[in-house]
This record gives sequence, C-alpha cells and structure tokens, in this order.
Amino acid sequence: MNADLSLAGRTAVVTGAGAGLGRSEALALAARGANVVVNDMGPAAEEVVTEIKAQGGQALAVTGDVSDWSLGEQLVSAAVDTFGSLDIVVNNAGVLRDKMLFNLAESDWDDVIRVHLKGHAVVSRAAAVYWRGASKAAGGPVYGRVINTASEAFLFGSAGQPNYSAAKAGIVALTLSTHQGLARYGVKANAICPRARTAMTAESFAEGTAPGGLDSMAPERVGTFVGYLASPAAENISGQVFIVYSDVVALMAAPVVEQKFTAADGVFSVEELDSQISPYFQGRDPYQTYAAYSVASLDNTGTTKFGG
Repeated sequence: MNADLSLAGRTAVVTGAGAGLGRSEALALAARGANVVVNDMGPAAEEVVTEIKAQGGQALAVTGDVSDWSLGEQLVSAAVDTFGSLDIVVNNAGVLRDKMLFNLAESDWDDVIRVHLKGHAVVSRAAAVYWRGASKAAGGPVYGRVINTASEAFLFGSAGQPNYSAAKAGIVALTLSTHQGLARYGVKANAICPRARTAMTAESFAEGTAPGGLDSMAPERVGTFVGYLASPAAENISGQVFIVYSDVVALMAAPVVEQKFTAADGVFSVEELDSQISPYFQGRDPYQTYAAYSVASLDNTGTTKFGG
C-alpha cells in the first residue's frame, strides 16, 4: 500500500458506525490499517467490531449517545488508552425527524439538532483538547483529521427538513471553525455531503448503477473517500466541503458576493434602499436564491430528492 494512503498505526473514532455510512467508513478505515473505535447506541457497534476483527483489523466498541458531553472524552480516552493515540475523527451519527416547518414539534427540532450538531461538537471538542495538548507536548504540529457529515440539505434548505437543514448548515460552520482553530496544531477538518442509500435515507434514493459495478448509492463509495481524506495524502486539504456519491467527488466553491449596494451619502434611508435594491430584484427568477440549486445538475443516477 502506498505509504501516503496507509493508515497503519493510526487510530480513528467513527460515530454512528453501527450501520449505514458509519459502518462503511469504519470498515474502510480499518481496511487501510487504522485501529477503529466504533461508536453507536447499541449492540450494532459490537457487530461492526467483530466484522473488523474478522478481516484482520483492530477495533473497540464504545456505546453511548453522542449528544452526551462526557461521551466525547470517553471516545478519546478509549482511543488513546487502547491504541496509543487519536488521529482521525469521523462524525457521522444522526437521526431524521422530517416535518414541514408548520408541523415541526419542539422535540423534532431538539432531537435533530442535539444528535447531529451537538453530537459533532461533542466529539470534535474532546479531540481538539487532545490534539492541542499533544501538539504542545511535541513542540509542533501533530497528525489530526476531522471529517464531518453535512448534507446537500444545507445547500437547498429542504422544505421538509428545516431541522436537518439547519443542523447540517451548522456542521459546515463548525467544520470551518475547526479548520481555523486547529490548523496551527496540524489538524485538517473537512465536511462531506454524501448521497448514499442507508436505512435513514432508503426512501430518498432510487436504485442506480454507475461505473465499477457497485450500486451508485452504496455507502462504500463514501467510505473510500473518507479513507482518502483521513490519509497523509490529504495533508493539503482542509476547510473544504465535498459532495460525494456514485463515481463523483465534487468540491464546493465558497459563496461569493453577487451585488453590492452602497449608500450615496454614507447612511441609507428606506427610500434609497428601495430605489437601489427593488429594481435589482424586479423580474428576478424566484428560484434564484441563496440555495445552491445548480448542484442538482450533478445528479445523473436516478436519485429522487436530496438530503442524505
């Protein structure tokens, strides 16, 4: 195996790894030589550990809710105490409570924000503490990779997923903050927006095929990219957002300023705002909003909607 792609001697924490994307990511990391701390809520975590060990890898299960602040420290300690280090964090755990905004209950909002956004923060924060301390002890940068799971829902603002879209937007912002705050310690942080058919997204994606003979929406395709981002070969990649599915990896560009309006005398009046801004929007396509609808042009695999 190419040394720049090998994860031998590295240790990864993967949340929500009992099934679906998390399982595929854990298996992909283990296949490249990483020790894996498998997190999920129940016995599925142990099943994935058994699967990894059967393939010659090393793994440990730590069950618990990622929204529990103390679990982050437990996961880091499990990695360091068992395998000697923590090098990679893959935040994946999530739930769905899809509702239109007018049908959204408080619990629907709280559950999704708690598991997705807080869950990412819990593990990222604990890992950040570890890496900062390790960097200070080493007197220089250390090896650290954070791979967060966002979604195209944050790009579109999915109508039936106001909670999920908001959580995923927050995860992208958290990723950028992680990149900015931990770069000096050697840590790379990126977000992926995967399209994959799992138990959570089974109704979102139609069957499809793509080159390579593997189901176009197979989570293993995403696992391969996560294995790459976790590797030394991805040393120069940080603060980025990728869409990943089928035979495609798409790098998202940063938002740009479309138009600038400036007050003639230094302070806007309502009348001047109206005279400058209203004409600009006159006759504008109602779909030309901040939503990144152009991303839909990537779709060539029979998917029916986004939000995976």
